[in-house]
Amino acid sequence: MTEFDLVVRGGSVLDGNGGPARTADVGVVGDRIAEVGRISGTGRREIDADGAVVAPGFVDIHTHYDGQATWESRLQPSSWHGVTTVVAGNCGVGFAPARPEHRDRLIDLMEGVEDIPGIALHEGLPWTWLTFPEYLDVLEARPYDVDLATQVPHAALRVHAMGERAAAHEEATPDEVALMAKLAAEAVRAGALGFSTSRTLNHKSIDGELTPSYGLGAAELVAIAEAVGATGTGVLQLVSDFPEPEQEFALLREMVAASGRPLSFSLLQFPQDPDRHRAILAMTERAWADGLEIRAQVAARPVGLILGLENTLNPFMTNPVWQRLADLTPGEQAARMQEPGLRAEILAAQTGERNRSRLGGMLIHKFELMYELTDPPNYEPPTSESIANRAAREGREPVELAYDIVAGGGMLYLVGANYAHGNLDDVYEMLRHPHTLPGLSDGGAHVGTICDGSFPTTLVQHWTRDRAGEKLDLAYVVQQQARDTARAVGLHDRGVLEPGYRADLTVIDVAGMRLRRPEMRADLPAGGRRLLQRVEGYRHTVVAGQETYTDGEETGALPGRLVRGERPAPR
Repeated sequence: MTEFDLVVRGGSVLDGNGGPARTADVGVVGDRIAEVGRISGTGRREIDADGAVVAPGFVDIHTHYDGQATWESRLQPSSWHGVTTVVAGNCGVGFAPARPEHRDRLIDLMEGVEDIPGIALHEGLPWTWLTFPEYLDVLEARPYDVDLATQVPHAALRVHAMGERAAAHEEATPDEVALMAKLAAEAVRAGALGFSTSRTLNHKSIDGELTPSYGLGAAELVAIAEAVGATGTGVLQLVSDFPEPEQEFALLREMVAASGRPLSFSLLQFPQDPDRHRAILAMTERAWADGLEIRAQVAARPVGLILGLENTLNPFMTNPVWQRLADLTPGEQAARMQEPGLRAEILAAQTGERNRSRLGGMLIHKFELMYELTDPPNYEPPTSESIANRAAREGREPVELAYDIVAGGGMLYLVGANYAHGNLDDVYEMLRHPHTLPGLSDGGAHVGTICDGSFPTTLVQHWTRDRAGEKLDLAYVVQQQARDTARAVGLHDRGVLEPGYRADLTVIDVAGMRLRRPEMRADLPAGGRRLLQRVEGYRHTVVAGQETYTDGEETGALPGRLVRGERPAPR
């Protein structure tokens, strides 16, 4: 007699609780795990996991699928990388609430902050909502290849309440603050996982305007946090430059104290102050000692930009001679750039002028920070392989080497944060800290400059298998990327392979895992382009008991749904 809908047999099971692997079977009934151990019964579908790791599906708590999820059911690239739940609505940007007269501003902000083509957003967003609860209804109507949760974004609240005054960073009136707080609480009661905001100079609209939430005093944020806390649920998420770390962290403490809700923030190693992250982690430890639940989200590799002719940025984009090619296709640009006469003319005109209108545009001539993006990509490259050092060995100028790579159709990897000392030793320290979580993948965003939705794969492949320096234990990585991320945002029903939990799991050939170089595809609405990154090694991915991918190929199943609000652990 068939006892299970699915049985995954004979794998090396890491249950997400951090313990050692054990050989076991996993039995699934419906969308729940029914049994883990030696299973004698049979399943309607059986998966042979011999030689592979069986782990809970990964939970990515920092994505930006806010737009894509309204027109697309496959939330790639995340769903290619063992991810079974994503959380969108981060960094204070999103599309609800949204009055009709504010839609263009929200698109301009998302295009500038998260590098999602405005043309794709204008074409793809259906705008069949005004309020955040109505936006959730739109998401709920669509099936997905992963579960999707989202947060209410501060910028949209502020524009809704203040109109043009929000973009001018004017102080909100008490009535406007009260409206934002009321709408944030309404969103959380309707199913938003929480509230997010941004306080970084890096977040600007496509026109160069700072995000409306930048530089606010404490009163507005604390009032919104307090309103979220009054619902008895919800989390807070924030990104900041921490210009004055003690002062900024005091605001985080105040938000958590006023709300009684957990808060997570983005933590990077800042190249201009490479030890600041340690001071911030020390403040996090003191917060926990004082009963304040504050966690840092940490990136698994350098936060870097990808430059090339197909990308948003390239080292020659401000060159007056190269700009004559700007309206050609990338292939036509590459062909013209290989003409000897034009090559010489472009190189002679290269002045090092920066592009201030784009995130990362200030760094497009920092050849000492650039590396050729290989296949497979090396996300911990030795500094000897920088464009500057390679060119020095070859006896030529770095700009010439960069030119030849770009003109040959290649891409450059510009490392920014998390790589101040030319390695990931400081990231190892951050990943091992008791109050940090893996995050910041930005899946669905920065589609022309960044492709970090593969962070979970980097944790498995690089940090547990390939790294030359100190490594992480695979059981620890699985616990962090599945159970701990889920619990941090209130999703206590997933991230663990035990009876009663969600049947979200991934079967991984760790030895055969191979991350590929990102590639550009023109598959967004209106022909918009985005970077995508494939991987080999995920044999099977299961969401809610249904297999969504087999060896990276779609099965056709779309069992993922909108997750409304906190989920309790199974009894």
